[in-house]
Amino acid sequence: MPASSTERAAGVASYSPYAALRHLVRAQPPTVGPATSVQDTLLLLDQARADAVVVVDAARGVPLGILTLHDVVRRIAIEACDLHAPVAAVMTSGLITLPADSTAHAASVVMVRRNVHHLVLTEADGRYFNLVSQSDLYALPGGESADLVRAILAAQEVETLVALAGELRAFVAQLVAGRVSAETLCQHLSSLNDLLTLQVIELIAGRFDLPYVEWCWLVFGSEGRLEQTLATDQDNGLIFAAASDDEAETLQAAFLPFARAVNEALDACGFPLCKGNIMASNPQWCLSAEQWRRAFSAWLESPQPEALLNSSIFFDFRALYGQDSLASELRSWLLARAGSYPIFLRGMVENTMNWESPLNWWKGFRYDNDKDFPHTIDLKKHGSRPFVDAARIYALARGIPETNTVERLRIAGEQGGLAAADLGAQIAAFQHIQRLRLNNQMNGGTPEASNRIDPDSLHELDRLILREALKQVQNVQRRLRRDFAPT
Repeated sequence: MPASSTERAAGVASYSPYAALRHLVRAQPPTVGPATSVQDTLLLLDQARADAVVVVDAARGVPLGILTLHDVVRRIAIEACDLHAPVAAVMTSGLITLPADSTAHAASVVMVRRNVHHLVLTEADGRYFNLVSQSDLYALPGGESADLVRAILAAQEVETLVALAGELRAFVAQLVAGRVSAETLCQHLSSLNDLLTLQVIELIAGRFDLPYVEWCWLVFGSEGRLEQTLATDQDNGLIFAAASDDEAETLQAAFLPFARAVNEALDACGFPLCKGNIMASNPQWCLSAEQWRRAFSAWLESPQPEALLNSSIFFDFRALYGQDSLASELRSWLLARAGSYPIFLRGMVENTMNWESPLNWWKGFRYDNDKDFPHTIDLKKHGSRPFVDAARIYALARGIPETNTVERLRIAGEQGGLAAADLGAQIAAFQHIQRLRLNNQMNGGTPEASNRIDPDSLHELDRLILREALKQVQNVQRRLRRDFAPT
């Protein structure tokens, strides 16, 4: 017998919201054909103790509609529907679907934006995979942020979103002060930042006569990994469908003014313009799908320093707004090829080890010789970045589609036979360092200062945990060097 929504929720509660929905949603809700009577459908709902039934075309395997318990009350009980009528007459059509490989985080954001409690999951070819309900997910913004979420979704002017962005950061700062876990902080921050950015894009898109082609707004770097902190700039791009380079040139010219307006609006909302100009308003990063593939191919084939730097930003891309399939197809294409370039992968390994550990040989702290920040350790360079880099390398080498660092580490560790205790220690170390960074950023200062910490400023327990976390960095790097040593 299929599990109830409560049972399903309990079954996924231990999973990360950044894991693919395909791996999270276990139970199969009932399905019926469009000709099934309303009465038989209701009997099936009751027998299965389910809160929804999906109407599927048996011949093609594609979902046609959904009937929820809420629909039953409104359309059948109140409106006195004919129980012998086909369920197609009362189902909700025009389904909101999501690819099965999307994350729980993405599903949460879509549910909030579209004010729905169920999403139908589909395979790449459009066939029905499963159903996810709001009760299956625990990554939705919590009750304290409900008013903020409603305000963001109701905003009709960028100026309103600018004010709300300040409230968003104040809310997250409260969570930091309350010593909420790093994972929970990132969940809230990622959900709220995504909602805000989506609303910005939607408002700006309404002001432009955009080309009638498939396109998608991409996010890179920490935003692509769902690991944004309180001090982060923009890293984004745009991908669109084009039949030729000539058409791509024409479409690019049409998209660039829109992209520039979005980048400027996000800057006003507190997401600074990227100093390296990695933004959709830069013609280099507003490309057709074919042009993106060429760019990635060039980096894989020629692992020069610039290519390795680009890989640390662009290879963590994630679809945010628009036609998700453009991004998922690009990722599938990349993962099918990256493992065939061992020289590039080894170059990435060497690139992430070109610095000295902040622990000396007797495991005491070694400080950076930085005149502006003496007696400090760079938590980003020496702490979080090695985990992020290692996770990316394993993802590319082993075809792992996830972009979140914790999910990449978890999958790579399981694939490589890493003991559960060792894997747990790595993940805990990464999250502890992220938590220290967020603590620093709450206190203000420049991005450079916010990533630095004087271990002597920590109390004894936090100082001990930081030392143990940095030992895990060394363990991760030893494993990397062993796994990618030339044969």
